[in-house]
Parts: sequence; C-alpha cells; structure tokens
Amino acid sequence: MTQTTLICFFEYKGFKNKWQALGRMGRPPISLSNTNGLTFFKPLGTGSGNGFSIKPDFSTFGFVAVFKTEEQAKKFTFSNDLKQYKKTATNFSIVFMKTIKSHGKWSKKNPFKSSVELNKSKPLAVITRATIKPKLAYKFWKNVPEVSKSMDHYKELVYSKGIGEFPLLMQATFSIWSSADAMFNYAYSNPKHAEMVKKTRELNWYSEELFARFEPYKVEGNLIPMFL
Repeated sequence: MTQTTLICFFEYKGFKNKWQALGRMGRPPISLSNTNGLTFFKPLGTGSGNGFSIKPDFSTFGFVAVFKTEEQAKKFTFSNDLKQYKKTATNFSIVFMKTIKSHGKWSKKNPFKSSVELNKSKPLAVITRATIKPKLAYKFWKNVPEVSKSMDHYKELVYSKGIGEFPLLMQATFSIWSSADAMFNYAYSNPKHAEMVKKTRELNWYSEELFARFEPYKVEGNLIPMFL
C-alpha cells in the first residue's frame, strides 16, 4: 500500500463555468466520507502569475487529494465526482505523486507520508503551504512580487502556480522542476528567495506551515507541460 497524492488543475472559460467552479470551492462534490481511500482533501483557488500572487485567477481552480493506495487514486480519476470538474473545463491536468519528504502541518496534520527516496535525476514537485498571521499579512504580501518574478528566469521550472484555500491568509505554491538539483539551485542560489526565507524566520509570518517534496510519476491532461 503506497500513498498517492493527486494535485489537479482545471481551467475554465465563460462566466457560468467560472462561477460554478467557484461554487465548488465552497461545496465540493468530493469528501472524505464518500470517496474510497481518501485521507486528505483541499479545494484550491489559484493566483495569477507563476507563484504567490495577491491577484486571484478566476479561470483556474483545483484541489489536492491524498489516497491510501495508488489503485484508489487511479479509480478516483474515473469517478463521477471528478467528471464534474472536467466536463466544463477547457484544459486540465492531474499529476500523480509519491512523497519524498514532508515536514510541517496543514490543518493541524501532516497528510503526506514518505514512500520514495530522492532521485536527483528525476523531476521534482514541491508544495509550500502556510497560514499567514492576519496582522502580518500586509508585510508578507509586500515582499512577495519580487520573489515571484525571480522564478521567471529559471528554465528548469516546468510549472508553477499559486494555490490557496482562503484569499490572502491561507496560501501555497505548487511547482514542478526538471530535477531536484534545479530546485535546490533556485532555493539556495537565488538572492530574492533567500531573502524571503530569512524574513520568514525573523518576522515569524506564519501560524502554520508545511513544505513537501514529491516524485511526480504520471500526468494526465493538457494544462501542465509534459515533463516525463
């Protein structure tokens, strides 16, 4: 039994389709009680641009779902619940992932269990997630644009999207890198990113945070560039 995480993105056009997608954020058809093997689920809105962004992207929505087994995750991709997301989407992508390492908490738990070793030659996916303290939100968002822009210069970055459960305060990023070395080079060599990490420690912006690395091994759909 190997835990499998799915992260899914759906892109919509037209007011009606976008409005319905926004409604699913509040009332998702997927729940822990009615989905076999599902241990963790979060509906996600997205931000414009490639990383954190204060400006929402009302054309793209998604979710992260964690299953006890790979077989349960596969069966879910054929479910009627998922079809509700896909049927009006112009583009979509579903990324299958195994956890390499995860530390921190998301809604008071760490939902990701390590199951594979890091292979530096394979693509790497990363989720960074945080709940921002309300009184520090302004200082946090003031520092974000420069970090987000700095990601534009990294050709090894396959895909990146700002994601979140609640505007401004519950935020995350999802990114896919061509290799682990590419991600490490960005994280430790980019001065803008290093400065943001330093300020995070000094100013204690977050009331909860999580950092997780994954091995993405399968992708369906056409929204995310093919990288495997």
